[in-house]
Amino acid sequence: MREKWMLRYDLVVVGSGPAGRRAAIQAAKLGKSVMVVDDRAELGGVSVHAGTIPSKTLRETVLNLSGWRERGFYGRGYRVKREIGVEDLAGRLRKTLDHEVQVLQHQFMRNGVRHLQGRAQFLSSDRLLLTTDRGEQQQIAFDYALIAVGTRPHRPTHVPFDREHVFDSDEILEVNRLPRSLTVIGGGVIGVEYATIFSALDVPVTLIDPKQSILDFIDREVVDDFLHQMRDRGMQLRLGTSVSEVAVMSDRAEVTLEDGRVVRSEMVLYAAGRSGNTAGLSLEAIGIEADSRGRVKVDPETFETSVSGIYAAGDVIGFPSLASTSMEQGRVAACHAFGVALPPAPDSFPYGIYSVPEISTVGLSEEQARATGAPYEVGIARFRETSRGHIMGVDSGFLKLIFDRGTRRLLGAHIVGEGATELIHIGQAVINLGGTVEFFVNNTFNYPTLAEAYKIAGLDAWNRMATD
Repeated sequence: MREKWMLRYDLVVVGSGPAGRRAAIQAAKLGKSVMVVDDRAELGGVSVHAGTIPSKTLRETVLNLSGWRERGFYGRGYRVKREIGVEDLAGRLRKTLDHEVQVLQHQFMRNGVRHLQGRAQFLSSDRLLLTTDRGEQQQIAFDYALIAVGTRPHRPTHVPFDREHVFDSDEILEVNRLPRSLTVIGGGVIGVEYATIFSALDVPVTLIDPKQSILDFIDREVVDDFLHQMRDRGMQLRLGTSVSEVAVMSDRAEVTLEDGRVVRSEMVLYAAGRSGNTAGLSLEAIGIEADSRGRVKVDPETFETSVSGIYAAGDVIGFPSLASTSMEQGRVAACHAFGVALPPAPDSFPYGIYSVPEISTVGLSEEQARATGAPYEVGIARFRETSRGHIMGVDSGFLKLIFDRGTRRLLGAHIVGEGATELIHIGQAVINLGGTVEFFVNNTFNYPTLAEAYKIAGLDAWNRMATD
C-alpha cells in the first residue's frame, strides 16, 4: 500500500449525508478549510442513495402511476397505468438521485469544500487514515472532526437475507420485480412507509410487529385512524406477536410467529431497526465508545462527543433520525466548533412519516398534554369536510390541534392525510411563536385549501373554550 503526503484541514467530515454536508458548507461559509470523506463514489450518503430520497421518490411515483389520489372519486379499481413494473419505478428514481448528487457537487464546488472517496479510520483525535478501494492510503490531519456516517439496516443472523425473497430496507429498492405479496417485519417508520407504498400498488401486504400498536411516539388518535385506513384497504396487521422464524422456500418466504401462525408471501422486508455505521472507524483509538447499535453519545446542545473537538450528528446519534434534524445538528456542531454563538433551538420540530397516507406531528400529543395535568382543549377538522378535500376526492384524514385552556396557546398539531408533511409547518410556526387559538379564528386562509382545516379546527376548539 502506498502512503501519500498528509493534508490538514480545519474540519474533516466523515459522511456526506444531511448532517455532514450541512456542517461542511456551514464551516466553509465561516472561511474554514473543509474536507468531506465518504466511502461512496457519489455524494449524498444513505439519505440520497438508500434512505430518504429514494423511498420518497418511490412513494411519489407509485401514487402518480397508480392513481391513488384519484380513487376517492373513481373507485378503488382506478389506475392511471394498468401494468406497473419495476422499470417504471426505477426510471424516475435514477433521474432524481442524479439530480440530488449534481446539486451537492455544485454546492461543494461553490463553497470550496473538498471531497475524497475512501474509508476513514481515526488514528488520533487530530488525524485519520483514508484508504481507497485501490488500497492507496493517506493521512489527513484536522483541528475538528464530525462523525456523520449514518446508519445501516439491522440484519439479525437468523434472518436469511437473499435479495430474492428476503430483503432489508436498503435492498428493497433493488428488487427486480414487484412482489405478488409482501410481508413487512417491523412497525416503525421505515416498515410502515414501505408497507403502505406497496399496498398502494395493490400488493397484498401483511405488517408484523411485537408491540400492540405502531408508531408509539405519535398521538394515539392519529395512529388509530391510520390503522383503520390500513385495515380498510385490506392490509393484514399482526400486532402484539414476535417473529420466531423466517424461512425461504423455492418460490416464497414463510414467517412463523410466536403464537404459531404462519404468514406466507413471495417477499419479506425486514425493517426492524438500524445500526450506526461506526464499525471500522476505530473510535476506540480516540476514546469514543459506540453502543450496541453503533450509535455515538453526544452533548444534546452542541453535538460534541466525549472527546473535545470531535462531534457527531445525524442518524448515528439516534432519535429522532430525521434528515431535517440531522441538517440542523450538523450546522450547530460546525458553529460550536468555530465559536459561533447560536440562539437556543426551538423546543418543537416537525416529524414527518411518508406513508400512504402521510402522518406529520409537532408539539405535544394529547397523551403528553394529559400527563402535564393542565387543562387543555382539542379541535378537529376532517379533510372530507373541507371544500378542497371534496374537490380532491379526499375521503379520509384529519387535522388535530391541542390548546392550553389557561393560556389558549397551541401546544400540538397532528395530521394524518394528504399533504400532512407540508401542512404541519403552519402549526410549527404558531407553536414556536407562542400563538393562541385566536390566530386560527381571526386569520384568513386561502379558499379552497386543505390549510383551511386549521381555521376549522381552531373554531372547533374555540367554541368549547368560549366560556373560559
